[in-house]
Amino acid sequence: MQVEKTRKKPLADLLAGVTKKVFSPLDFMGKGSLAEQVLAFALGEEPPSGVPGCTQEDWRSLAEALRHVDVEKVRVVVLGGGTGLSNVVGGDSRRAGWKETPFTGLKEVFPHLHSIVCVTDDGGSTGEMLKDFPLIGLGDLRHVLLSSIRSINLKEQYQLNDEGALATAAALHGFFNFRFNTPLESAEQLWAETGVSPEMFPKALARYLVDLVKRLFTDERMFAALDRPQCLGNLLLVAAVYRKLPAFFRTTELAANQKRMQTAIMDGLADLSQAVGAGTQAVLPCTATPSQLQMLYVNGVLVTGESKAGEARRGYPVERAMVRFADDPLLPDAVSQCIAEADIIILAPGSLYSSIIPILQVPGLADVIRRNEKALKLLVANIWVQKGETDATREAPEKRFYVSDLIRAYGYNISGGIHGLFSHVLTLDLTDIPGSVLQNYILEKKEPIYVDRDKVRELGLEPVRANIFSRNFLQRQRVIQHDPDSLTHVVRCMWGLRENGFLAQPSLAASSLPHQQLPVRVAPDKLIPCIRYERISRIIKGLEFRFLTLEADLPESMSSSVRQDITKAVLDILWRHPDIHPDHLQYLKGICSVETGSWKRCQQWDNVFSFYDPEDSCIKIRQDQLSSPERLETALLIALGQSLLGNYCLKKSVEEVFVQERRVGSLYRLVIKKHQELNAFLSSEDLDIYLQLSRMCPTEGEPRCYTRLVNGEEGFTPPGLLFGLVFAWYLDNRFASNVEYKMSVMKNTLSDLIPEQLRLLHRREELIRFFRERIFRDQFF
Repeated sequence: MQVEKTRKKPLADLLAGVTKKVFSPLDFMGKGSLAEQVLAFALGEEPPSGVPGCTQEDWRSLAEALRHVDVEKVRVVVLGGGTGLSNVVGGDSRRAGWKETPFTGLKEVFPHLHSIVCVTDDGGSTGEMLKDFPLIGLGDLRHVLLSSIRSINLKEQYQLNDEGALATAAALHGFFNFRFNTPLESAEQLWAETGVSPEMFPKALARYLVDLVKRLFTDERMFAALDRPQCLGNLLLVAAVYRKLPAFFRTTELAANQKRMQTAIMDGLADLSQAVGAGTQAVLPCTATPSQLQMLYVNGVLVTGESKAGEARRGYPVERAMVRFADDPLLPDAVSQCIAEADIIILAPGSLYSSIIPILQVPGLADVIRRNEKALKLLVANIWVQKGETDATREAPEKRFYVSDLIRAYGYNISGGIHGLFSHVLTLDLTDIPGSVLQNYILEKKEPIYVDRDKVRELGLEPVRANIFSRNFLQRQRVIQHDPDSLTHVVRCMWGLRENGFLAQPSLAASSLPHQQLPVRVAPDKLIPCIRYERISRIIKGLEFRFLTLEADLPESMSSSVRQDITKAVLDILWRHPDIHPDHLQYLKGICSVETGSWKRCQQWDNVFSFYDPEDSCIKIRQDQLSSPERLETALLIALGQSLLGNYCLKKSVEEVFVQERRVGSLYRLVIKKHQELNAFLSSEDLDIYLQLSRMCPTEGEPRCYTRLVNGEEGFTPPGLLFGLVFAWYLDNRFASNVEYKMSVMKNTLSDLIPEQLRLLHRREELIRFFRERIFRDQFF
């Protein structure tokens, strides 16, 4: 009975009992702030014994009170994307073992939970989906939606017991995560191959899912998607959206009617969320406007596409992450309302540049967070450095990455900076992780993001260190990741501390970071991915595909099967590089495979086995390059770049140069065509700029004539080939190692002792700027 009375003691009184003494009992818990000491105790650290004025019963009562902080009416909003968000909401639902313990994380403790999801995902099944539908990236929405299924919702909606709710969640897990690589012919085949049947679901849910699957095979707008590798959960989400759109609305019409699409996306997602037991507004997109992530590196290269940026190994820090919207971006009303009414706002862990930052670049969203001054605002810091993103900082690329660097990156890439977005930063206590485990990660070239508490405080934020990693994963798989239940417990305790006046607030306003208002970036031609794919596909399928053999005098047409294979390979390559615009293909009439024995191109200065032939406007590729996807991609991109010069060359020649009868080098002479004769992507003015950047000198008194003196036997890259190489290098630096070598001067710290080095650096910078602005038409400011 005495224990019962103690348990009912208010949390504020219990906290006062362990803090309002000359020597607080919490002082015996070790180092750290009051919040960190309380959280360590709440997460299972043994309380000290023999502390004057504090009995074991006091500790037990405090632990009980922390576990039962009332959050029944607390409204929580979590922002993020992909694995990080889904994991803290309800466990990573892509894991095979998720179905064994699906009811975990924030969703099970906070009934009023809303996830706001990043929608710039364009990889895998989501990327395949974007080829056919004028939609936002759906992969992360599907991932978080499955993680958001709540036990209590399933039981109340479908009158299930605990066992039935668990079985339903497991069936949904298998159904939504089912993937196929070959086309399916019927709904019956789909059900059979998933290993899941309608009978495994409650009747009302089964009817809804059966209807969605049926639509995949009866709605003509879905047919193309069924021919591609897909994740079924993504297709079901598309079906739920298109269920709200009359059949007479086609892709082009829907792409031009953004408000109708937004309504369909929000309504379709709400229906699916409700049906699977997540709740109507449990999962919301940060915007319903199609958008793409762009990364600007400090060397000036700008890369479009989340999946491409994630795979890039540019060797330079990211200067800025930006979102390019296909149209004027719309912030859904439901998102604004949830944030405005939230009591707790959490920025979930995840990829730095492709998770939180794209969400906070949706116009108006960050301001809604700032205006909510009553909410507890938390940033959950990442654990690991992400290759290509956080493995180098703008200020010092060679140093370790710290939590303060993470925060600075947010401030630099969000309009208005971090002010008002979060006040406390939750970090992992690495001291509790065995050194052997950390060593294994280092061997895999993964490093932790280090905690620098003093610098975090200097930024006007309060660091809170806690053991929020999964001990289960650490013991079973030697893997370190955030534990959804531990994190949930920490958030609950911090809410209790805040509500009872025991959570320390930052001592400085978060305004010490420089910040600026960033412009909203809208694609100038409002070209969404599915329309781009349709245009590129139409162009490539209309090309001539020919084959030149040693015996034949003229190229022959390719067989239909070979043509089909090459067409698919070319389309895949062009799709992987979103910066290639359909207009880049307008000077291309065909692709010709040349038998190795018939290859006549001079290879004196290079080993590039492709070129653009302005005589017939065809790309010529040596046959052996077709057998390797990487070699084909390199050859195609170099020649495609050359094609942008069109028929620019009127005449070119190489003349030997002699001084006192001794050969000292060669003079490369190039005459370009008159403006009215030029048929190229570049204007005459652009050509002049490019040729001078490639160190071709205008000849005085000879309009349109350029020369380049080559010393002795030195090699020389003609401007046409150089253009193709830089085009390929800009898209992916792996495809032109010689250009990568030339550009490496930008990594060095130069002095003015050798002025020519500074001139060389300036030329490299201007060449990159030329390609970014004139070729890829991207003005980032």
